[in-house]
Amino acid sequence: MARNEEKAQSMLNRFITMKAEEKKKPKERRPYLASECRDLAEADKWRQQIMREIGRKVAEIQNEGLGEHRLRDLNDEINKLIREKTHWERRIIELGGPNYTRHSAKMTDLDGNIVDVPNPGGRGPGYRYFGAAKKLPGVKELFEKPPELRKRRTRYDIYKRIDASYYGYRDDEDGILEKLEGPAETKMRAAVVEEWMEMEKIKAEARRAVKSGAVAEVGAVSKILFEEEEDVVEEERRIEREKEVTEKEKEFVAHVPLPDEEEIKRRVLEKKKQEMLNKYTSSELLEELTEAKTLLNIQQ
Repeated sequence: MARNEEKAQSMLNRFITMKAEEKKKPKERRPYLASECRDLAEADKWRQQIMREIGRKVAEIQNEGLGEHRLRDLNDEINKLIREKTHWERRIIELGGPNYTRHSAKMTDLDGNIVDVPNPGGRGPGYRYFGAAKKLPGVKELFEKPPELRKRRTRYDIYKRIDASYYGYRDDEDGILEKLEGPAETKMRAAVVEEWMEMEKIKAEARRAVKSGAVAEVGAVSKILFEEEEDVVEEERRIEREKEVTEKEKEFVAHVPLPDEEEIKRRVLEKKKQEMLNKYTSSELLEELTEAKTLLNIQQ
């Protein structure tokens, strides 16, 4: 029995294949510009064809073993087909067809999160990466989120969060502090009252002992008397210090008459006059001036 390859090369099979191809319509070519299409059905047909091509190339680009150059070429071809699909979708809207761009797929990163694609042109989608092209050198960094910079808090931000709770003014609002402070306050108040009553009792005993002439030097009475004695001694020392300061101030005695303010001003003026004369007059003129003062009996 002949093999399948030999059957396909037989005269009959080639004749049948040739007749089948003659009956087929000539293969239509997609228009270069979407604006050349005038039929809505044809525009939708060309869009479906582009979608199938995009699907085949997206399935092919998933293979990481194709190499960097082939992956980049495939990614460029896919982006070109996507732009062409956008033109056809816009043309379909112009011919009165449905709006396919409303439900178009979004671009995602390696984790599946939707990301915005920058498009400086402002028309149609931006450049996208598919499959293994996302892991190419220089492309993976585009999908990584930059680390968040920790903003340093200013002094204003620090003080803005400070309220009454920071200073402890609201510690008693939870009810815990009141339960702890109540018994402690009662205990401290009782201790202070007891101490005051004891002191009053001791002072009364001391007064009675002083009036009767007895000497009260035992127990807590001696403590009270000693404290009062200390206060008296301290007061006497303070008075003595003040007296010493007063006596020292009075010790200074001037044994020579001191010039008053007018005399000091006069002497300063004479000294300045003498300095001016020495500066602007000669020695001969000074001698003549002195002689003249002597003859006229002028003291100044």
